[in-house]
Amino acid sequence: MAVTQADVLRALESVVLPDGKTLPQSGRLSDVMVRDGKVIFAITVESTEVNTLEPVRLAAERATKSVPGVSQVLVGLTGERPQGSSRPAPAATPRPGPAQRLNEAPKAPGQQLAFPTIKHIIAVASGKGGVGKSTTSANLAISLGALGMKVGMLDADIYGPSQPKLFGLAGKPRTSADRKIEPHERYGVKVMSIGFLVDEDQAMIWRGPMVMSALTQMLRDVNWGELDVLVIDMPPGTGDAQLTIAQQTPLAGAVIVSTPQDLALIDARRGVAMFQKVNVPVLGIVENMASFCCPNCNYITPIFGHGGAKLEAEKTGVRFLGEVPLHMDIRSTSDEGRPVAASDPDGVHAKAYLAIAQQVKDLLTSGVMSRAAPKIVIE
Repeated sequence: MAVTQADVLRALESVVLPDGKTLPQSGRLSDVMVRDGKVIFAITVESTEVNTLEPVRLAAERATKSVPGVSQVLVGLTGERPQGSSRPAPAATPRPGPAQRLNEAPKAPGQQLAFPTIKHIIAVASGKGGVGKSTTSANLAISLGALGMKVGMLDADIYGPSQPKLFGLAGKPRTSADRKIEPHERYGVKVMSIGFLVDEDQAMIWRGPMVMSALTQMLRDVNWGELDVLVIDMPPGTGDAQLTIAQQTPLAGAVIVSTPQDLALIDARRGVAMFQKVNVPVLGIVENMASFCCPNCNYITPIFGHGGAKLEAEKTGVRFLGEVPLHMDIRSTSDEGRPVAASDPDGVHAKAYLAIAQQVKDLLTSGVMSRAAPKIVIE
C-alpha cells in the first residue's frame, strides 16, 4: 500500500510542541512531499528556537518512519515561514542577503558542526556552473583514495546532484540501528547525495532555508565513519548554500575549478574571494578543459583558451594545482559512472587528477593549512 500525505499528517499529530499544539496544527509544517516511500518536509523555527525544537524534529522523524511503507525520511528545520501560515513574521526585521551575512559577528563554537571521525573536510567549488566541478570532485576523491586516504564524497548540489551518475550509483541508502544514513560506496569512496532520496527527473523546488537544512542533515546524520578527508561537491555560485557550508563546517580548505576563458575566471575570482572572506583557506585553482587534442591528427586546440586559471592563481596569490584537458574519454567515462581516475588509473588523464590530489594531500597532511574553526570577518 502506497504512503500518502494524509498518512504522514496523521502520524505527525502525535508530535506535540512545547506550546501544546500538535505539529500539523502549529502552522510550522511545510508541504509534505511523499514519493515512492520517501518523505521530505521542514519545520519552521526562529533562530533562537533551533536547540529547543531539535527534539521536535527528531520526534517528527520517528513518527514518520513508523508509518507503514515509509522507507526514507528527511526532516529539516527552516527559517522560511510556510505559505498560508498564520504565524506572524518578525516585525521590521529585513532578511539579510549573502553580503550582509558575511559581515555578521562570528558564530559561537557550539553552532559549528563537529565531525570527530573526519580528519579533513574540503570543498570543491566554482563561481559558475558548467566548468566540470562535479567531474573534478569525483576524480579528485578517487585519486585521494588511490593515495591511501579514506575518502567520503558529499554531493551538496541540491538542485543538480551529479555524483550518483558519476559514481554509477542509485537507490535509497540504508538506515542503521542508530538511525544514521549509511552512505553508498564505490571505488573506495563513501558517497551521499540528495539524488539518492529523490527521483532523477524530480525538480527540487525548495527555498534557500530548506536547502540549507537538508545540507546540514546530510552532513550530520550520515554515518561517515573514520575518514581522512570528506570532499564536498559544492553547488555553483556564492549563495546561501555555500555560506552555510563555509560557516558551519570546519573546512580545511577549498579547491576552485575554472575553465581558462575570461568569463569563467571572473566567477572563479568571486569564489576565491568568498572563501577568503569567511576565513577558509583556498588550497588552489584547477584549470579544467585546458586544451583539446584532436584524436585523429593530434593537433592541440585551446578551445576555451589556455593558461587563464594559472594566471588568475598568480594574480590572487593562491596555488595553481594543475590543468586537466578537454577529452572525450573523461566525458564518456563520467557519463558511464566510471570516472577516468578509476577506469583508467594509469592513463594520462588519471595522472593529471592524481597529481592534483597529491598536492591536496600534501597540503592537508603537512599542517600548512591548519586553522581554527571558521569565523566571519567583520569590517
